[in-house]
Amino acid sequence: MTIVNPYLQVAIETAREAGALLLREFDRPQQIGYKGEVDIVTEADRRSEATIVSKLRCHFPKHTIVAEEGGGQESDSEYRWYVDPLDGTTNFAHGYPCFCVSIGLAQGTAEKNDLLVGIVFNPVNGELFTAVKGEGAFLNQKKIRVSAVPRLSASLLSTGFPVQKRTQNPNIHYYWDFTMRSHGVRRDGSAALDLCGVACGRFDGFWEFGLKPWDTAAGVLIVREAGGMATDFAGNPYRLGGRELLASNSLIHAEMQQVAADIAARAGELPG
Repeated sequence: MTIVNPYLQVAIETAREAGALLLREFDRPQQIGYKGEVDIVTEADRRSEATIVSKLRCHFPKHTIVAEEGGGQESDSEYRWYVDPLDGTTNFAHGYPCFCVSIGLAQGTAEKNDLLVGIVFNPVNGELFTAVKGEGAFLNQKKIRVSAVPRLSASLLSTGFPVQKRTQNPNIHYYWDFTMRSHGVRRDGSAALDLCGVACGRFDGFWEFGLKPWDTAAGVLIVREAGGMATDFAGNPYRLGGRELLASNSLIHAEMQQVAADIAARAGELPG
């Protein structure tokens, strides 16, 4: 008899419910607000988050919930849910169909924790990425694996750019170098989906700066369980909320680290 992880089961049900809500909202005129000069938030973000938080509270009332729009709850529990109710808000607001729901569960403190469960659901095409620590990664219940591309020069990469403090972010320099040294770099506007792309072999590597824990908790676990790596530029295991994230199929990881180090050296800064 198959034993279903209760955290995974609830997270899947929750992500599907939130995803259905997002699809209903997607075809309607958007009510857009701003958290900063260009950082968009929609009513769909808030409604999706309310749906997710309500369901998690119902099933796990003592757990901490860290949600992007501030609707979570604090507790002294060792279990922390990281919720991005709509990763790809700018895409969503402009009618570009590249967005998802991302839900991750970690055990431990906010500073030091183990990722236990990760769910990323793309409601547009119905793709459900899942992972449980030590049990592998799956796309619609079929096991996935990172690519076998052995060299950066033969790779396809992805990245993202911030909506806050954009002029202070160094990523345009990294974008140029990585584009010149690979088959190309894609920028789709959803870090969670980019990480899942690495996990299932669509991308061979991904990097980005300044991501929040709710952006990465699910995707990083999915990458690792698919056989990939997720570190900072110095090669240390990625920690939620870290300054930079480098994820890959592991085969091109050292090359990507070296490129990042070369760029940082030219800019007169140290990685990390």
